[in-house]
Amino acid sequence: MVERRPFLTFLSHAVLVLGVLVVAFPLYLTFVASTQTSQAIVQTPMPLLPGGHLIDNYTAALQGTGGGSGSKAPVARMMTVSLISALIISIGKIAISLLSAFAIVYFRFPFRMFFFWAIFITLMLPVEVRIGPTYKVVSDLGMLNSYAGLTIPLIASATATFLFRQFFLTVPEELVEAARMDGAGPMRFFWDVLVPLSKTSIAALFVIQFIYGWNQYLWPLLVTTSEDMYPVVIGIKRMISGGDSEMQWNIVMATAILAMLPPALVVMLMQKWFVKGLVDTEK
Repeated sequence: MVERRPFLTFLSHAVLVLGVLVVAFPLYLTFVASTQTSQAIVQTPMPLLPGGHLIDNYTAALQGTGGGSGSKAPVARMMTVSLISALIISIGKIAISLLSAFAIVYFRFPFRMFFFWAIFITLMLPVEVRIGPTYKVVSDLGMLNSYAGLTIPLIASATATFLFRQFFLTVPEELVEAARMDGAGPMRFFWDVLVPLSKTSIAALFVIQFIYGWNQYLWPLLVTTSEDMYPVVIGIKRMISGGDSEMQWNIVMATAILAMLPPALVVMLMQKWFVKGLVDTEK
């Protein structure tokens, strides 16, 4: 029987509430600022209740009609670039990692483990080491200012390959033999058996990789020079490049709120699968 301790229960709830407030209060201030005029935001003290300019500010952000000296690219366009890039990166990483792990675990070919460790060793290389040569290749292939340049260098994932390999190693050998006796070829076994078994892991990795792709900053900063190919993270940085005296913070904050929505929506829609995938991976 578990002994109830009211003080410890109260303390744990108080800590949780404090943690929620620490995380939520900056988001609330961002939302409040996105509903005010630029003059109201810089006054002291800043208003703590939402203002009456929500529709105007969000419309100006989406259409790129705000003033200031920063980027004038429509946020709707930048969010489209970010969404397409994040989807290509997340789906591409999962597809390539699934096939790579499948080949390493279920096929016998020369230097099989060498290739696995060659993939795994890339985890030890800092991004700064790889980014220069990668940029040179992308530039020479004429992929600057394109979705190919934004996504292809980021598709390969040693982490996802390693995780899928470890999961495939736990699949019972009896299941493999049963599929072989039923006449299932390698790709049918992969598609009808391994992929359904991996769906929770796929969901968890999709959430992680989507957020990873959405939040990319350094690589798009190098390979994009046209505002038409700016992802939303680059757009926000460009908006605040003019200094405080020329800044329209209401438009910047509206853009920040809009930029949070797609990742938050993905997490909420896939929360059940995401948690289950992480729990199953740890077993």
